[in-house]
Amino acid sequence: MMTKKISLVAASLFCISVGLYPGAANATLPTQVSGQQLPSLAPMLEQVTPGVVSIAVEGTQVQKRRIPEMFKPFVGRGEQTREQPFKGLGSGVIIDAKEGYILTNHHVVNHADKIKVMLIDGREFEAKMIGSDPASDVALIKISAKNLIEVKKADSDKLRVGDFTVAIGNPFGLGQTVTSGIVSALGRSGLNRNNFENFIQTDAAINSGNSGGALVNLNGQLIGINTAIIAPSGGNVGIGFAIPINMASNLVDQIIEFGEVRRGLLGIIGGPLTAKLANKFGLDTKYGAFVNQVMPESAAQEAGIEAGDIITKIDGRTIKTFSDLRVKIATMGAGSLVKLEIIRDGKRKKFEVKLKEANSENVLAGVIHPALEGAKLSDSSNVDAPGVVISEVERGSPAMQIGLKDQDIIIGVDRTKVKNLKEFRTYLEDNEGMSALRIKRDNRIMYIILN
Repeated sequence: MMTKKISLVAASLFCISVGLYPGAANATLPTQVSGQQLPSLAPMLEQVTPGVVSIAVEGTQVQKRRIPEMFKPFVGRGEQTREQPFKGLGSGVIIDAKEGYILTNHHVVNHADKIKVMLIDGREFEAKMIGSDPASDVALIKISAKNLIEVKKADSDKLRVGDFTVAIGNPFGLGQTVTSGIVSALGRSGLNRNNFENFIQTDAAINSGNSGGALVNLNGQLIGINTAIIAPSGGNVGIGFAIPINMASNLVDQIIEFGEVRRGLLGIIGGPLTAKLANKFGLDTKYGAFVNQVMPESAAQEAGIEAGDIITKIDGRTIKTFSDLRVKIATMGAGSLVKLEIIRDGKRKKFEVKLKEANSENVLAGVIHPALEGAKLSDSSNVDAPGVVISEVERGSPAMQIGLKDQDIIIGVDRTKVKNLKEFRTYLEDNEGMSALRIKRDNRIMYIILN
């Protein structure tokens, strides 16, 4: 502590002495030393920063509060709900200047009724939600504007620990801010066990409001989307996380095509290749995903993958852990052709696998039809009673206004039976205009008109 105080005092005295020195007021820092230009990020940032935007959102969230037992005779049973207005700030990155597509985080725009985008040149635009993926925290919004500048993408699979990084965003609503650092680690996960995570870790300062902003390399190419921090004190402590742009791009392509992410499914159960497992199998590699079980009728079984195989590469890129494999497969679309390299009985083999579609769970119904906005849909888990389950309906939403309720089951549209979300979505896409939803509610059959 004493050392720090002495250093601060010395720095202060130095500033005072410089200020008093004749002619010091006109002194400037040199731009060159021995004829060599000093390094600066300014030229790169002048090209990149117009492609990073600030985002302001407004909306309402339904808050639920459980009624204490002693008050239930007076206010009723169950839960009390109320709508709570909110405002929020974040960042985004223009990834397609022609179409006006802006990549950001799901948590930045979630529940937003109004999304406003501010460009560095002072222009402001209302943005439209195209789609999002809560499990990977990716969202795509769109503005209608001319003369936009997009940020070019890098290949984030080629990143190495120690590569320089620059984070650009709107921390604390201060306006566009730039910080720098390095790649501290790759393939980080475990922040939310239910999500798909494969983060770039960086020590470039990331704070509240930076979410959705750009993480770029020294060439000004986009390597990631800033998304999370570890902040025990509420501020930056040098541990920030970004979604790799390769992963985000796979998801964006699906959102643009379908309005949602349609995850691919390989159909295996496994774990990491530990040192003990590698020793047991006589392997000289320390990276890979060990296959414990292959699911019947899965994409893996149809391709010839077997229990005991060790997956070491996907599309030519090394797989370090089972979590790494899980994330890469989950961010690829259903129907994608994937090349896997495995080790079996000490020999390397190659397989081509066509991914199947993972079961849809809790899809935001608004991406299927505007009148369904505010409802969450999932496939029925009862094989004897197939259909689409309404798992949640927000108060005051269009879905509630047309008469949908929690736990309703959509079993048909017009005269066509639907067994799952895929059939339901396909029917509505092929049959525009008014439709009649056949609903099963408490063992009663009823119809709700969808305009």
